[in-house]
Amino acid sequence: MAWRNHSTITEFILIGLSDDPYIEALLFVFFLGIYLLTVMGNLMMLLVIRADSRLHTPMYFFLSNLSFLDLCFSSVTVPKLLKDLLSEKRTISVEGCLTQVFFVFITPGTEAFLLSVMAYDRYAAICHPLLYGQVMSPQFCVKLVLISWGLACLNAFVIVFLAINLDFCEAQTIHHYICELPSLFPLSCSDISISVDILICSILLHGLGTFLPIFFSYARIVSTILSISSTSGRSKTFSTCSSHLIAVTLFFGSGVIRYLMPTTDSSLVLLLSLQYSAVTPLLNPLIYSLKNKEVKAAVRRTLGKYF
Repeated sequence: MAWRNHSTITEFILIGLSDDPYIEALLFVFFLGIYLLTVMGNLMMLLVIRADSRLHTPMYFFLSNLSFLDLCFSSVTVPKLLKDLLSEKRTISVEGCLTQVFFVFITPGTEAFLLSVMAYDRYAAICHPLLYGQVMSPQFCVKLVLISWGLACLNAFVIVFLAINLDFCEAQTIHHYICELPSLFPLSCSDISISVDILICSILLHGLGTFLPIFFSYARIVSTILSISSTSGRSKTFSTCSSHLIAVTLFFGSGVIRYLMPTTDSSLVLLLSLQYSAVTPLLNPLIYSLKNKEVKAAVRRTLGKYF
């Protein structure tokens, strides 16, 4: 897809995180470390889940897809950030910016649906354990993942369509380190009111459509846990979904707030974007490995085969 012909610019300039060379050098080392750890952590999760037959269950099937998404999401944003931290001229073509807008939406969009699916999986396992194997069949799990990708892809195409229909005449400086649709709005010389309304509606529908199933699933889970008479039983049952709750809080707490905030050049916007695009993909494998005894045992077994 090409940009509309009446847009006169061919590239955007990204402000980035700092103009100080020393701070940029420190940030480069910091985010390079984050990216390498993110890649290694998520690849480790994919390898361990694939290699250990004990983890061939619906919960870990969804977790492997979450690791793949985190790997993709981080790779969409962080390598460009690292390149710009070493460059004097931080530019991106309009086609590259449009591509980044698409992937910045489809990867976290799919992750939001997947977190919702994982909440349903925990609900089925805890509230209906006798029917769990029948309900969460392998075929059904694959369909849920494909539906997550399909709905997120549809939403991303809507967002890209909004970007294509913006006119850009002179202003080309993006006050951000990546291309996000809200950051493009201030540069447009056309009327953006309809685009802003569509974006807000899209985010609300996407956010509520994924968060409400999580909320209702955990409402039923909490009710079931409280009905367990044994304290140790309640603790063990809750521990099976605590990692997922932490991942949901980190993801929705930063991502949704970022896109519902007014478009500004504040440092809070940058921090929220860094949280869900760089930090959360790093933390997810740590959360699921450190808080999950089965994953830790599988890591030891897998490493034991090679070392």
